[in-house]
Amino acid sequence: MSRLPLLLPLTLLLACGGSQPSAKAPSESPRAAAPAASETAAAAAPVAPALKVDANRALEYTREVVALGPRPIGSAAHGKLEAYLRAHLKSDDLEEDAFTAQTAAGAFPMRNLIAKFPGSKDGIIVIAGHYDTCLTVPDFVGANDGGSSTGLPLALADALRGKKREGYSVWIVFLDGEEATRQWSDTDSTYGSRHLAEKWAKDGTAKKIKAFLLLDMVGDADLNIERDQNSTSWLEDLVYEAASRLGYQSHFYARTTTMEDDHLPMARAGIPVADLIDFDYGYGNVFWHTRQDTMDKLSARSLGIVGDVVLESVALLDAR
Repeated sequence: MSRLPLLLPLTLLLACGGSQPSAKAPSESPRAAAPAASETAAAAAPVAPALKVDANRALEYTREVVALGPRPIGSAAHGKLEAYLRAHLKSDDLEEDAFTAQTAAGAFPMRNLIAKFPGSKDGIIVIAGHYDTCLTVPDFVGANDGGSSTGLPLALADALRGKKREGYSVWIVFLDGEEATRQWSDTDSTYGSRHLAEKWAKDGTAKKIKAFLLLDMVGDADLNIERDQNSTSWLEDLVYEAASRLGYQSHFYARTTTMEDDHLPMARAGIPVADLIDFDYGYGNVFWHTRQDTMDKLSARSLGIVGDVVLESVALLDAR
């Protein structure tokens, strides 16, 4: 994935490579002030979540994905990963959104996969992550950046599968083509989410979506989820409330950032969005988009924290 950091008054466009600018970047600022409701929730004793993710299984899914090797668009490993996802989601209501993207590096076939878990309420909550890895960094296996955003959604699908939902329908979306093919820009990035947002805007789905929760770089053993200024404020507050209810608030919102990520096309389509991302991967984000983004930097605990907070956020959205 790529991100575009805004540091001081200067906005730097970063390329897909770890040593150059890329576009999923934060603007760093002092710790975000949690809303009063969230502060109240944080002071209360943690509650037991109604649903929990299997953290160890999330880590194992991530390990299996990473074992395929680099998974950029157009690669054999990318095709194997599509087949892997299809096999794990075959018992679900699975929609495949196939298209050809005209990228800065040429035309590429891409595919978003959408596993649907129906609910009793009229509306949809989307949980999404991207499954491609950076095209321009040699030997990049993307354990956190691409691996965790694939493994955790698979574990969340396990948590939802076979259960009657007395709330909104939940769609788990595996987005393709998040990474830039040359250098991150509005037109060279987020191919899958841009295609899906346009499709949902045209067919009326966007109006039914109550929230879009994006998971990106969520496996870092030293977990610190950013507060993103490009996300919907009330939804970011709700995520913090969910974290506080579970006693995980110390892992959330130590920094306020401005992220460019797969949530932006959805926001432009009028969908409430929240980007759950830890963009401080190693000291000074040193592991991001390098060959050091490997499984030894990840933990089951971090995946479990984010997974449980997402499920608690879904419960809070159901109750709204």
